[in-house]
Amino acid sequence: MRIISGKLKGKQIKIPKNIKVRPTTDKSKEALFNILVNRYDFEEIKVLDLFSGTGSMSFEFSSRGVKTVYSVDKSYSSTKFIKNFSDENNLNINVLKRDIFKSNLETNIKFDLVFADPPYSNNEKYYTNLLSLLRKKLSNSNGSLLILEHPENINLKNDENIIEERKYGGCAFTFVYL
Repeated sequence: MRIISGKLKGKQIKIPKNIKVRPTTDKSKEALFNILVNRYDFEEIKVLDLFSGTGSMSFEFSSRGVKTVYSVDKSYSSTKFIKNFSDENNLNINVLKRDIFKSNLETNIKFDLVFADPPYSNNEKYYTNLLSLLRKKLSNSNGSLLILEHPENINLKNDENIIEERKYGGCAFTFVYL
């Protein structure tokens, strides 16, 4: 796993063995950022990375110039790794150890972009419930774009706020307004 672009372009991210997550692949991440780079001025947006796991997405956003990045995960190992990597590489990432299902974010920031890569499930209802939960918990970010990563076999197109869906090698990114 590596950082694709920005000030840390090409930097390898060596994930400790005690972090048991399924990271977004470099191929999928690169495809997603090719879309985002045409929609946003990264230096002007605030980003929230939920279920951040390895921190790969947070690192990519920060490397590309996003000044306000919040990285949220419930795992102590993950948040410790993200914090250490951020500090070692002078990335401005605010790391929060939170279980999004059980607690609030405790921030009043209006995020422009929210990326969520929850643990994969083959249950469509899991994702529709998650969308509903995120709308409640992120009500101060109304109108912001949420990108939800999920298995490509999950269909969320019944949600009226969905803009589009992109599929890459087994995973899908659903773009939805909060």
